[in-house]
Amino acid sequence: METRGPERTPSDQEERGRNAFISRLRTHKLREHFTWKLLKTMAMGQGLSLLICGTALSSQYLAVEFHVDTPMLQSLMNYALLCLIYTTMLALRKGDGNILQILKTKWWKYLLLGLTDVEANYTVVKAYQFTTLTSIQLLDCFVIPVLMVLSWFFLKTRFHVVHYVAVFICLLGVGAMVGADLIAGRDQGSTLNILLGDGLVLISATLYAISNVCQEYTVKNCSRVEFLGMVGLFGTLISSIQFAILEHRHVEKIEWNWNIGLLFAAYAFSMFALYSFMPVVVKLSSATAVNLSLLTADLFSLFCGLFLFHYTFSALYIVSFMVITVGFVMFNTVPTVTLAPTPNQCNIEGITNPASSTEDDLQEMGVELSLGEEERKSEEQKEEETKYGGLSVPWTSQEQNRPEWTAEHSTKM
Repeated sequence: METRGPERTPSDQEERGRNAFISRLRTHKLREHFTWKLLKTMAMGQGLSLLICGTALSSQYLAVEFHVDTPMLQSLMNYALLCLIYTTMLALRKGDGNILQILKTKWWKYLLLGLTDVEANYTVVKAYQFTTLTSIQLLDCFVIPVLMVLSWFFLKTRFHVVHYVAVFICLLGVGAMVGADLIAGRDQGSTLNILLGDGLVLISATLYAISNVCQEYTVKNCSRVEFLGMVGLFGTLISSIQFAILEHRHVEKIEWNWNIGLLFAAYAFSMFALYSFMPVVVKLSSATAVNLSLLTADLFSLFCGLFLFHYTFSALYIVSFMVITVGFVMFNTVPTVTLAPTPNQCNIEGITNPASSTEDDLQEMGVELSLGEEERKSEEQKEEETKYGGLSVPWTSQEQNRPEWTAEHSTKM
């Protein structure tokens, strides 16, 4: 008769589950996630937020202190700098990557990209004339889900559940920031036509998402200089035409002095630096991750406004910053997977985002590839010796176990 061991009660199973969870926590190494690359991505993302803060402060000073409202002129200065630096670099190139070859094959693509980028900047500034600051801060987050959808279809990026949770946490941080604004009575802006203003914000967010997806594709498959040079060239042409039509009368009314000149220079420098360094961070991570880090830009502007414009402080600002940071870290600790092959990396099962791959991961991949090669060679040798005879059973068993020894030996090295 078969004997049965003691049956496990539900309490025993729960206890075993708790012990297993605690054991995993003890053996879990934070160093595997908090890598130098992640810290560098975080630092560079916050640097971009500070540059956006610089553009916001200079624009606010121009509008409040000197009654200067010329968004197209400010954008034109940025595109002109990009054209002067990066388009000139493309013009000096030789071979297939020079500006003539690019214009022959892809001029219409970059024309649409330049138009998208210019109008994204213009529509969000125009929205301030019709709706409130709170609406703009909330609806501007629409760029993140649009980015994820576009990345899914066009870049073949696949997100895990943790990525969606991280985005949700970041949006909670934005909600805390907006709540702090309402408590402090900072619901600034216009209520002239809220529906129109909200629509302009959504259009701007969609255009920004399209521009950022194109940027990620270009910098990861072509080059950063090509992207900035073409955007600078076509952005200058489009913004010049739009400026001549919409704002030339406003510029004639400006009473120029050195203060206004410095503020224009500060805005142009901040935007130029933002456009120049953003592709670096996008290549290191992704367009979605960069936009998550840029959610703190409004907080930096608020912190500066505490001293410059005497805003009312709220502890929710600190909470918002910490929540957004936690969401950003969560998003970057787990790598995304790209199904489409790139010129440098190709894998049937997908390509892991290099921004989240550590050196240990690469070493493990090398061990696995080495193991597969050893197994293939061993099987070929086995078939060849079997073909000519003289292969004994004990020797066969040793040959079959050899790849396992090779893997263990290779892992320890």
